[in-house]
Amino acid sequence: MIDERMDPIENAGPIEIAVIGDLTDHESEVTEKLLSVEPGGECTLYIDSPGGSPYTALSLMSIMKLRGLQVTGIVTGECSSAMLWPFAACQQRFVTPYSVLLFHPMKWQSEEHVGLAEAAEWARHFGHLEDEMDELLAQLFDAPRDVMDAWITPGRYVTGRQLVEQGLAQMLPLEPLPCFQLNGAASHGRKASSKSKSKQTVR
Repeated sequence: MIDERMDPIENAGPIEIAVIGDLTDHESEVTEKLLSVEPGGECTLYIDSPGGSPYTALSLMSIMKLRGLQVTGIVTGECSSAMLWPFAACQQRFVTPYSVLLFHPMKWQSEEHVGLAEAAEWARHFGHLEDEMDELLAQLFDAPRDVMDAWITPGRYVTGRQLVEQGLAQMLPLEPLPCFQLNGAASHGRKASSKSKSKQTVR
């Protein structure tokens, strides 16, 4: 027998994923949640992250693109460093008046006991990777490269308002989103309250 009742989970809307803290520390968890979204499906990223490994950023961004995910990114706090690439890859990007994004040149670390030849090769690779990722960031944001370069070097904190002014995101006021107002309940409540007040004044 097939139960035809609607599954409440199916009606809960797009999957919501919180990306909080260091991106690298939570790579496995975030990756698993992104893979749980069907190809071409929708999800929402709530972002408050100082960044992490550039390779982690590339991996998450690639998953979003390769699976054709319709991702809405919302910066609830900070979105900095490596976290900028997944955010830029979102179809819709939102910030609040208090969101902060830090753009800066890529940083790299190496193991303590690394050979000279290996260090030289890593430096060569790093220089190439840095330029490619800066170009990719401009493409994902659909922004002029000179704007990105001015923010990245030597580094700059960009506010949500400044990002909106550049046309790279949309502003969200700090009030309930329409998707959380079930069946227009909030709107209906305001209308009912207004009618009630008008009836009380007409006697």
